[in-house]
Amino acid sequence: MIRFLLLQNRQGKTRLSKWYVPYEDSEKQAIQIECHKVVTQREAKFTNFVEWRTHKLVYRRYAGLFFTLCVDVNDNELACLESIHLFVEVLDQYFGNVCELDLVFNFHKVFVILDEYFLAGEVMETSKKEILSRVHEIDRLLEAS
Repeated sequence: MIRFLLLQNRQGKTRLSKWYVPYEDSEKQAIQIECHKVVTQREAKFTNFVEWRTHKLVYRRYAGLFFTLCVDVNDNELACLESIHLFVEVLDQYFGNVCELDLVFNFHKVFVILDEYFLAGEVMETSKKEILSRVHEIDRLLEAS
């Protein structure tokens, strides 16, 4: 199960966070800082997953952004990396060569894409085509209203 998802830039600024387990606001801030330190200070020669507290952090860097998933220890790391990659592919196809500013100024659309992909911390849909068609349908409904 996914505990939370973080999108952070190299400076540690969190651009998007989705929490599937309840945390206090102060604890969320501490987690974001701690996760950023763990992810950015690891050398590139190491794997993209690390045991953290009683969970695992699975992360991947795309350009200047770190996509980090916190998952249960028994979850498959490679499946999590593939989930991150599919999420980035969907974002890239939806926004057309996605960048950090797209995530900042269109965060509500990113959350819609995320909600079509993950449900309650589990992968709901694995088809990029299906996710994009649902998101485009939501866009059409919003434009019509």
